[in-house]
Amino acid sequence: MKPYDGGAWVGVSRIRDSAELHRAYDESGQRLMHLQQAVEGYDVFARSLSIGAETMVMRFDPDQPMHARYSVSHDFLDAGTGAEAVTIGKLVNAFFRWEFNSCETLVRDGVVYPIDYANACPDVAITSLHYYFPWAMKALVRWSVFCLVTARRPRLDLATRRYFDIADRDDMTYADKLAGYRALADAYFEADRYADFCASRLAGFDVVALEYFAGPDFDRLLVDTVRSTFPPHEQEQFVAHYRGLIRAWVRDETARLGG
Repeated sequence: MKPYDGGAWVGVSRIRDSAELHRAYDESGQRLMHLQQAVEGYDVFARSLSIGAETMVMRFDPDQPMHARYSVSHDFLDAGTGAEAVTIGKLVNAFFRWEFNSCETLVRDGVVYPIDYANACPDVAITSLHYYFPWAMKALVRWSVFCLVTARRPRLDLATRRYFDIADRDDMTYADKLAGYRALADAYFEADRYADFCASRLAGFDVVALEYFAGPDFDRLLVDTVRSTFPPHEQEQFVAHYRGLIRAWVRDETARLGG
């Protein structure tokens, strides 16, 4: 049971029987609640963060403290499952016209279950994302510049009938429908035009960003953020913790860019 407008796991209850259902509902007070089926025995909890045309799927553990919820793991999903998770995130965002959102999915026995896909203010704090924070900021800059330079405007007409036309077809497999949805999502986000824009107009941006995240200005920002977030007796520990994760990203990004 969850509040319809909830966040940060506030007011979430696990319901195992009728007594727990009634107790949780009574304790919810005036909040509007809804029920969501649990996926028992799942293999992976993933969170897909989407910024414009870009999506990053990260391994996530909501039971961990803030600094440890995202794992630095690049191969925790096979290629097909990873592509499906990305497509689901892009589909949800294109359908609702969301350009900044996160979508949570559970994977069990190779099946992807979307469980939460309406985070209008997704977590992009460095104290949460750590290793993935540079990617998020780069994606935000790229998408903002793309929208500004190309004069991209929000589309108020949701045009949902095109999505339902795919859903209603009996002659298409689930994989075929996913491909159809992905085509609609890529068209809405102008994926090809965006990729060309980044390659031709922002060709040097990765190097500039790498220099910034590896440099003293960002390090000062990191230290200031830790000092404003953690109690004094934990600050030295977490400065070292986050510095290590950012340095890991710098190392990996340097290798990706060819040294």
